[in-house]
Amino acid sequence: MNKTITIAPVRKSIVVQASPQHAFDVFTAGLDRWWPKTHSIGDAPLQESVIEPHVGGRWLSRHTDGSESVIGHVRTWQPGVCFVVTWEINAQWRPDSRADFASEVEVRFEPEGEGRTRVSVEHRNFERMGVDEGQSMRGAVDNGWPGLLDLFSTAILAVS
Repeated sequence: MNKTITIAPVRKSIVVQASPQHAFDVFTAGLDRWWPKTHSIGDAPLQESVIEPHVGGRWLSRHTDGSESVIGHVRTWQPGVCFVVTWEINAQWRPDSRADFASEVEVRFEPEGEGRTRVSVEHRNFERMGVDEGQSMRGAVDNGWPGLLDLFSTAILAVS
């Protein structure tokens, strides 16, 4: 009898003082403004973080040596509402382009009263990585997303 293991998704959210569209734009087109230069999977220092704004687009980092590292690919793109990207990084923080191995990140932008938006991140499907690697990655991103959302929130204030 085969038993399917499911690893609980990581869910984090923050409320920002911005419209859903503005929050979406800062999170995606403005990613390089707030994503830390220390959070990179490339061999050279991070120069720029980019999400290409369409289904099939890449989430990538460009490095000071001219190389690029693909973090994932856009699966859903609904400006002002949500986007979903694959997370093609293994538990050793190296690129891994095997589609069956990738976890995914969904980011939703929901109105939360006058001029405010709840930005919710769900990072899921860790079990695709295998039990040990999936649990390791889940623990890392569970600790990482709160700090990233704080940096995003600060960027919202800077461009509002």
